[in-house]
Amino acid sequence: MKTSIIGYPRVGALRELKFASEKYFKGMLPVEELQQTAVQLRSANWKLQQENGIDFIPSNDFSFYDGLLDTACLLGIVPQRYQALGLSPLETYFAMARGYQGDKGDVKALAMKKWFNTNYHYMVPEIDDTTSIRLAGSKLFDEFTEAKQLGIATKPVLIGAFTLLKLAKFTGSKKAKDFVPAVVEAYTAVLNQLNTLGAAWLQLDEPALVTDLTAEDIALFTELYNGILSAKGSVKVVAQTYFGDVRDCYQLLQALPFDGIGIDFLEGKQSLDLVRKHGFASDKVLFAGVINGKNIWKNQYKQTIALVREISKHASQVVLGTSCSLLHVPYTIKHETKLTAANKQYFTFAEEKLRELAELKSILEQASPEASALYTENEKLFSASRLANDNSVQKRVAELTDADFTRLPAFAERETIQKAKFNLPPLPTTTIGSFPQTADVRANRAAFKKGNITEQQYKQFNFERIADCIVQQEEIGIDVIVHGEYERNDMVEYFGECLDGFIFTENAWVQSYGTRCVKPPVVWGDISRSKPITVEYSAFAKSRTHKPVKGMLTGPVTILNWSFPREDISLKESALQIGLAIRDEVLDLEANGIEIIQIDEAALREKLPLRHSDWQSEYLSWAIPAFRLVHSGVKAETQIHTHMCYSQFNDILRDIDAMDADVITFEASRSDLAIIDAINECGFRTEVGPGVYDIHSPRIPSVEELKQGLDRMLDKIEVSKLWVNPDCGLKTRGVTETWASLKNLVQAAKEVRATL
Repeated sequence: MKTSIIGYPRVGALRELKFASEKYFKGMLPVEELQQTAVQLRSANWKLQQENGIDFIPSNDFSFYDGLLDTACLLGIVPQRYQALGLSPLETYFAMARGYQGDKGDVKALAMKKWFNTNYHYMVPEIDDTTSIRLAGSKLFDEFTEAKQLGIATKPVLIGAFTLLKLAKFTGSKKAKDFVPAVVEAYTAVLNQLNTLGAAWLQLDEPALVTDLTAEDIALFTELYNGILSAKGSVKVVAQTYFGDVRDCYQLLQALPFDGIGIDFLEGKQSLDLVRKHGFASDKVLFAGVINGKNIWKNQYKQTIALVREISKHASQVVLGTSCSLLHVPYTIKHETKLTAANKQYFTFAEEKLRELAELKSILEQASPEASALYTENEKLFSASRLANDNSVQKRVAELTDADFTRLPAFAERETIQKAKFNLPPLPTTTIGSFPQTADVRANRAAFKKGNITEQQYKQFNFERIADCIVQQEEIGIDVIVHGEYERNDMVEYFGECLDGFIFTENAWVQSYGTRCVKPPVVWGDISRSKPITVEYSAFAKSRTHKPVKGMLTGPVTILNWSFPREDISLKESALQIGLAIRDEVLDLEANGIEIIQIDEAALREKLPLRHSDWQSEYLSWAIPAFRLVHSGVKAETQIHTHMCYSQFNDILRDIDAMDADVITFEASRSDLAIIDAINECGFRTEVGPGVYDIHSPRIPSVEELKQGLDRMLDKIEVSKLWVNPDCGLKTRGVTETWASLKNLVQAAKEVRATL
């Protein structure tokens, strides 16, 4: 039995690519050194997989920013506004990813969205009627050749034609079907080149196949691959799916001349039943996703071996693999020096998952797998108890009633009370919460964690930064002030560190987008709050201004979704535990005079099941109530805000409205403010702040640009309902660009306000 992985992390075990890229962006690193860093990372990844006996090693899974953006550039899908800049190919690529503002022009970045049900973000390819889709790049072939020169035969990886067209944005009158001939020709050219280079396999990633497919989708997929697969030559092609099952097209995949099909047997609820019911073609290889590519808990070999045995009853050629790319887990446990041995024995990161595949392969090759030392050692771990439950937490969850999820009075009455209380101007301005985390802010936190400064010294630094931040917000005229979050390393990790039941890592970084990495905490046990978390800093901020100050919290669903969850209790149970802990913090903030409280649910959308039929039963039925639990106990005059990041919200706007917040802010600028139409159509009652500029790009929006955005919003949203704010928190931005952008934002709001 052979082994395969779908993809591997690419930022480096110690985020080498992140740091090199950011130096390059600042002009502090030559492009040659950036490229050399990439070469070293690719080489290390390939060699590590080879050392662990992986039979199907991927290439072209490396990316400077995003794999779908790589595919777009490979196939010449580069909008004219970026081509017109006259930049080098790499600079053009980064302009598409980050925007560009310089002597060659001023362009915004492409739209950015969440990658299916993960916290990874992809760049949305943009196709207009004049786009010439063709093989235009060489990255895929260059990296295959690079590995070959190291003596490593790889399986090139590319986003499949169907998923590419499903995720692309069509800006003209033409739609996906109009580009089928060009796409088929482009992928045919890819196969021709791989035949010339001697590649044995090509992996085409088609995660869009695990979503709800229409008859039109099936026809599009069929037309694409009838054409593409006719050009296979000697290259074998695997259709790789992940994040769910392929119930809508399982038999079609069997009928088309693919040489292999990759199926997720972990998130794919019906995958095993599909194989049992329909069998599996004897002339195809089944790449079985049986090692979890999303979570970090050790695999229980007993369960996986039983699963593989059942799969093997119906498929004659089975390859052991991961459920999805290992992009979604950290690199290795090796760099974790502070976790106890008792903790670490339960965890496997990307490198350790390679070893799990090797061990499973070894066990399954033995005449008596259950008698092998590897099997018995693994089973010994799972036969022991991992933790003791917190009965008081479980009792509190069990005693929740409907009243705990209902805020009174109703929204309309609260809105009237709050407008009278705060007396804010039309189009009130605010920010999402965080301000730039400069080098000295990070150094202060690091010095405190290392014990080099006292807690008092650490806090005094933060208090001084908060005071300065408030003064600057007042000077430029922001209406609702924030304290800047200088004490926080990450919006989830920070709260996890302050709650009982989480454990933390030093270097378990996971890529979120581009150079942005996060370090998810691990839900180890039952969650509770033993003391206030944010009250001291929020109360200090309130003491420094006469303007309203927002308390800043992270909501239970986002804390859970951006953590590595337990697998021994339900997500609902964990969310309610966290919800009760954050509820306690909300009530403490209110008791200390904080009258506006923002509870971020940035990640609400990303764990929404990929199939519509599962939305309510498997997710929204507990996720929305978990948020309501957090704020249902506050007074009518306390204004509750929430914030959501880069996702597609249009189809769950009514559920978002049911969260019963008073104000919601969300991303809108990269999606060209498209969400405002949906807000208008569904009768959204919550006051809204669609982000007026993109904080993930370094460019500074002009006053005129911001005014145009506000005018478009006011065409669809009542002025009494509209807030003015950036897309997201400002933590990752530079100081100069941040204040320049906010100054323009306030000025734009004032000028539009004057015309009302």
